[in-house]
Amino acid sequence: MADRGEEQDRTPPTATPSAAALASPAPEPAPVPPARPLDAVDRDILRILQTDGRASIRSVAERVHVSRANAYARINRLVEDGVIRGFGARVDHERAGQGASAYITLKIVQNSWRTVREQLQALPGATHIALVSGDFDVLLLVHTPDNRALRELVLTRIQSIPEVLSTRTLLVFEETDLGPRPDRPAELA
Repeated sequence: MADRGEEQDRTPPTATPSAAALASPAPEPAPVPPARPLDAVDRDILRILQTDGRASIRSVAERVHVSRANAYARINRLVEDGVIRGFGARVDHERAGQGASAYITLKIVQNSWRTVREQLQALPGATHIALVSGDFDVLLLVHTPDNRALRELVLTRIQSIPEVLSTRTLLVFEETDLGPRPDRPAELA
């Protein structure tokens, strides 16, 4: 895919690749109180819900050996503390009509992270956005119906964002979801 190359890089000579990590001063959202420490039961509940977000309170309570009221209260606390950010489904993007996937790296104007993030979040098919360090500033994962739609997304939508200095597109040939599974070692231990 024809991405903007280094010859079109508009990065000022004094800027460093990771300079975009320093976000522009903007009003911060209200501070969130610190999460309370997790115990073994909380970690077990998280593992169960990561594996099966549709598990019933009763099932969770039985599996972690607490009452339903205790399991319910713990899950609510984990949600209130922001440990659990939501519940969702793991999707096979190809079977869902999104057969083209790519990681797109972006170099952005220093101090423009918040602005760029808002614009990237609005893109169709964007599923993961990360501010990173290294040779580029942002890593974006997208899923589109086909390569034509991917090309349109990169060349028309992403590269038209004024704060985007350059992009690189890495096509995904095959992917495997490594989400939590009962047969894998505990990630939250």
